Amino acid sequence: MCNLYSQTSNRQAIIDFTNAMAVAEIVGNLEPQTGIFPDYSAPVVRSFGGMRQLTKLRWGLPSSQRALFENAKKRAAKLEAKGQVIDFDQLLKLEPDSGTTNVRNVYDADKGRWNQHWNRWMGVENRCVVPFTSFSEFDGSIDDQGKKRGDTWFSLDQSRPLAFFAGIWVANWTSVRKVKTGIETTDLFGFLTSQPNDVVGSIHMKAMPVILTTPEEVDVWLSAPKEQAITLQRALPDGVLQVVAVGTKADG
Repeated sequence: MCNLYSQTSNRQAIIDFTNAMAVAEIVGNLEPQTGIFPDYSAPVVRSFGGMRQLTKLRWGLPSSQRALFENAKKRAAKLEAKGQVIDFDQLLKLEPDSGTTNVRNVYDADKGRWNQHWNRWMGVENRCVVPFTSFSEFDGSIDDQGKKRGDTWFSLDQSRPLAFFAGIWVANWTSVRKVKTGIETTDLFGFLTSQPNDVVGSIHMKAMPVILTTPEEVDVWLSAPKEQAITLQRALPDGVLQVVAVGTKADG
């Protein structure tokens, strides 16, 4: 699961790659972000009003109702064990949802079936691409000093060129992101994952982000029917990507 990435490219490079228009008052000069964590605001290029728009959204898509229900049940059980009387409907309504950062099970090819939760946002109007220059997976193995190696950063090469994650965005979603801030309404994004290639798989065997490296792939993801777009949910070929940094929470 990728829960940390960097974006240090510039606004014009993103616009040129994607043929987007920038929302100047939101994006500004697009300062480099060397460590983007879940729930941070970050740049995306989304389909919006029939055009491609470079803007900033909040990282973390709505979690499924099933996941929220199960979390609320666990919280209710703990409160009841302390002797509290619970209004479960109200508890569920206010269940915190920090967001789903990575989306894997969009389409089950074996069953020929779309995931009900994610399928409603697989239309062109809810697809986006997320610019990045490197991303991290955590390496829990031990180094020569007896310490965990920690965050391992991957990029297309040492120069950290611009590329994009294939993403989904959701408008005006109302939920409780954090207990202390209560109910909020905001625009959200997340990106797809796939089986890892050999480079990422040597560190993180479960998944890697779906990466788009050409304007043509960006065009397909942003404008093709979902049956064609979903074919891009695949790993990069083996040998593509390099380890560019290890053991840091930021990568510039």
